[in-house]
Amino acid sequence: MSTGELLDVDPVEMKFPFELKKQISCSLQVTNKTENHVAFKIKTTNPKKYCVRPNIGIVSPNGNCDIVVTMQAQKELPTEMQCKDKFLLQSVIAPAGAGPKDITAEMFNKDQGKVEECKLRVVYVAPQQPPFSVGEEADEGFSACNNTMDNSGSEAKSRVTKSTEEKAAAAKPGNKMRQETDVLKKKTGGVSSITLVIVIGVIGIVIAYLVKRT
Repeated sequence: MSTGELLDVDPVEMKFPFELKKQISCSLQVTNKTENHVAFKIKTTNPKKYCVRPNIGIVSPNGNCDIVVTMQAQKELPTEMQCKDKFLLQSVIAPAGAGPKDITAEMFNKDQGKVEECKLRVVYVAPQQPPFSVGEEADEGFSACNNTMDNSGSEAKSRVTKSTEEKAAAAKPGNKMRQETDVLKKKTGGVSSITLVIVIGVIGIVIAYLVKRT
């Protein structure tokens, strides 16, 4: 804040959250400290770059006035975010009952009377980022999930399929061996039954032969 005899100006450092291709505004307030009407006028070193509303005005006794300074959209980033632009706010005691239409350039002529001046500087600042919630990306390296596979996903799927096929192929010889063993057992069981029948038949014939001789 700048404290003068006529007006208090807040702030004296106008901070613009700089963004490319976007108009940016900064506000300041002037407060009349006197019992008189005070006229003010604002000048700048770069008038094509800024729009000031109001750029002239009358502040009633012990009253205040809000001023909005708008920077036109910029196409290039400033070097190291530095700005050399400056503003000058001039103030002078005005006749009682005066209005903005009564303000003339001669009123701010230092030869005509006491003119109070307050210099304001421009500062560029980085724009504020919105807070992130737990579910939002760009916090702690998390990214949104995709609903389609990329090439790496296809390769991983191919490797899993190949591994499954290899396991199935390795299991086939074991299954075939078990099947052949079962068939052999069945065949062996069948041969043993026939042999037993033949042996019993032979024994029966021998016994019958011996009985006849006796």
